[in-house]
Amino acid sequence: MCYLPKEDNMVDGYLGTLTTEERTLLHLLNQQLPSGGWEAPAILTQAGISAAVHVQRKHIPRTLKRMESNGLLNVAQRHIPGGKQRKRVYTLTETGRETAESLRDRILAEQVNHNDSSVPLRNLWTSPQPVLELLTHLDEGMNYHDAALVSPVSNPEGMASIDAQYGEKLVQRMFARAWEDGKITKDEQSLLSEVVEFLGMHPERVRRLSNEARKSLKIPPPEEVYYDMILQALDDGEIVQEEIDLLNTFRIHFGIDQFTHNSLLEKARNSPVVSEQYHTYAAAVRTAMQDQIITVDEHAILRTLRGTLGISEAEHEQIMNDLKNTEQR
Repeated sequence: MCYLPKEDNMVDGYLGTLTTEERTLLHLLNQQLPSGGWEAPAILTQAGISAAVHVQRKHIPRTLKRMESNGLLNVAQRHIPGGKQRKRVYTLTETGRETAESLRDRILAEQVNHNDSSVPLRNLWTSPQPVLELLTHLDEGMNYHDAALVSPVSNPEGMASIDAQYGEKLVQRMFARAWEDGKITKDEQSLLSEVVEFLGMHPERVRRLSNEARKSLKIPPPEEVYYDMILQALDDGEIVQEEIDLLNTFRIHFGIDQFTHNSLLEKARNSPVVSEQYHTYAAAVRTAMQDQIITVDEHAILRTLRGTLGISEAEHEQIMNDLKNTEQR
């Protein structure tokens, strides 16, 4: 069985044992560009692919570029319904389709445990159900669960992967900031729409986050949200152009001047070297602390998560101290 590099293994169950490339092959299998050469569905864009395969948007370009170089992908420019400009869209080449079909057939031949018996996974699959959706019901022990273990942010409901939860928390904080005066202006909605589109998030999921933020109204300062965005952009060591555009849009909209931007960027670049999944774990701690207390069960979950993500006790304490300092402001 092939296991992911640590940076990508943020998905529960069997799906988390597949590489980003394998998940992308399965997602794009049977997806075709509509005839006419003008429009294409959002699921074929980088945002759509990242949402479907449970990987941060920033990690997707490298995978797609490698797949294109290996002759697995066709790339085109198409208009996306609701979008303002054409975007790059991806479909499988003939070689890519053959590779994806071989991968699908191998996976569907796997024996899984279902209702106290062992059956080929193919017996539980009904086309045209996406194979990726089927795999969300399998844990790493090849046990089939009636409820999905994880849901992409492109779906309206269900628990998102840990990686996606970090994006959800960022959107919720942005909504909290926008709701500070009791309403969201047209400009604020435009900004939020850009972020949501960048993450490939489902509209119903966005509405839920907006309502949660409006009810809590624990308003973070814009500099804090902006700093979080910079840290997320720097997570893989560089800030790509789309992330630069997104940061500029947020900076201008919330009145963050260039001096403050430079100061926060320098702070982020000079922040102590931490474990690869430090910020992901920090997001999990923030979620547990929403009610101002971490229960015994949450302690146990976080302890297990620390071991899985390679988070040290010192890093855990640093996260807790940062949260306490934030609450005292």
